[in-house]
Amino acid sequence: MQLTRTVITGTGSFIPPDTKTNRDFTGHDFYGEDSKPINTPPDVVVEKFEQITGIKERRYAPSGMDSSDMAGIAAASAIKDAGCDPETIDQIIVAHNFGNVIKHTIQTDLLPSLASRVKHSLGIKNVDCVPYDILFGCPGWVQGVIQADAYFKAGMAKKCLVIGTETLSRVLDIYDRDSMIFSDGAGACILEAKPAATKSGILSSSVQSHCGEEITYLNLGKSFYPDSDPRIRYIKMKGRKVYEYAMTHVPLAMKTCLDKSGVDISELKKVFIHQANEKMDQGIIKAMYKLYDIRSVPEHIMPMSIHELGNSSVATVPTLFDLVRKGAMPEHRLDEGDVVLFASVGAGMNINAVCYRI
Repeated sequence: MQLTRTVITGTGSFIPPDTKTNRDFTGHDFYGEDSKPINTPPDVVVEKFEQITGIKERRYAPSGMDSSDMAGIAAASAIKDAGCDPETIDQIIVAHNFGNVIKHTIQTDLLPSLASRVKHSLGIKNVDCVPYDILFGCPGWVQGVIQADAYFKAGMAKKCLVIGTETLSRVLDIYDRDSMIFSDGAGACILEAKPAATKSGILSSSVQSHCGEEITYLNLGKSFYPDSDPRIRYIKMKGRKVYEYAMTHVPLAMKTCLDKSGVDISELKKVFIHQANEKMDQGIIKAMYKLYDIRSVPEHIMPMSIHELGNSSVATVPTLFDLVRKGAMPEHRLDEGDVVLFASVGAGMNINAVCYRI
């Protein structure tokens, strides 16, 4: 019997100020995986990219700002929104993939952990507040929420700060077309254990991981530029494989989560899905509804931020949720009692989903 209900009491986000539009890439020389030049003119490459992904622009962090800095800003915003005393936070869970990446060096810095740095930046003195990082690909923030829920149910914590932060702009191969997908940002939330009678809160979750051939779909590899230093590695993605994997597995994982909650599909108000690729996300939602023999996806069911913010990995879902929750996307609104799904997919390959009642 569930004795507590995990409730989101505050959210915050940090959207970097530096905007990079698709036009900025029209002067790039792109190469293929075989290190041969792509003969298609760059402006045509960029145009096709926008048609497929929906991305028109993305945000990059300024040179003097690290992932942990963005995380701290988003965290402070979430704490203020929740109206909680930072000293009462039991755990700080920070999801990322590359740590602090030093600008112009592609060197990562993970010592101490980003979570420890966030605790320091927030000035939290409570030694019982435990900070730690998790590496779970793009689904990292959702996984942090799931972990906090588990700690609450186990009676090991009552309040957690969960953050997703990333500076993907610093691990990009500028000669790779996929480099246009990625961006920077941070999102955070405060989760609190409330009495079981509370109507709001997490209703269910689901997690899957496929680590066979799928482990190669997102990794680090050398630049596509033929004369590049092979010792320097950048983020690499097998786009078609990721797309096929997501379309095959994510809709079912989302359905599993919703079915576990006992909520009928007709009650679902919003789906906050990882902002990876507009066409892919639309396909996933359509496929999920098809599993319920529903051919028409409800209008405004899926908020999208990818057009302006790009794919900031672990930051996409919490940032999107914060924007909608605080009225920054007027076409979307959340009311008390609404049921929403958080869902993500990424390197591992990992998938997860959380069903939540506002």
